[in-house]
Amino acid sequence: MERRRNRHRAGLTLAAGVLVLAGCGQPADGKDAKTGSEASAPAPAPAPASASAKASAAPLKPGEVRIGGEVAKPYTLTLADLRKLPQSSAPVKFASAKGDQEHTYAGVPLYEVLKTAEPRFDQSKKNGQLRGVVAATGGGDYRAVFAWAELDPGFAKSQVLLAVSEDGVPFDDAAGPRLVVPQDTKGGRYVSELNQLWVGVVDPVVDGAK
Repeated sequence: MERRRNRHRAGLTLAAGVLVLAGCGQPADGKDAKTGSEASAPAPAPAPASASAKASAAPLKPGEVRIGGEVAKPYTLTLADLRKLPQSSAPVKFASAKGDQEHTYAGVPLYEVLKTAEPRFDQSKKNGQLRGVVAATGGGDYRAVFAWAELDPGFAKSQVLLAVSEDGVPFDDAAGPRLVVPQDTKGGRYVSELNQLWVGVVDPVVDGAK
């Protein structure tokens, strides 16, 4: 009989010990047992950077062209805006998938449009603008790239145009302007339905490849 009482007392003591140990892991007041500081829930994961970047870019309306990238004054323009600017004309000949083409385009020099956005070239570098590039995007995500020296009249002999008409026929406002490259013998860089002009520099790509 005495043995049974001793076993019963031992069982109660063991159970009490387990309860005390279990309570030591996290106090009832929500404080960490080791530091005494308030326990907190895990912080939510930050949103991907690409998501915030996409949210900040307003969708373009038909016929609009966004000028951005490494520029101080990004802006958006339309065919109507281009028609209000001083016009230049360019007779051109080039080969295309539809055969040889010969047209006369009227429009605004691309250099003038980009200069308004004030590209941020590194002036501490000799001829820092020669590190610049321009990517032109058109309908169907078609894209072509230019070196800044091809557009700057201080280096180039001919002017790339943002054309508003072909052979005297105005482009439809909803279609936007067409990029015209008189010095090219093929029409690959004649970007139609132009909607974006991005200005950048090659340094991050070239230096990152070292």
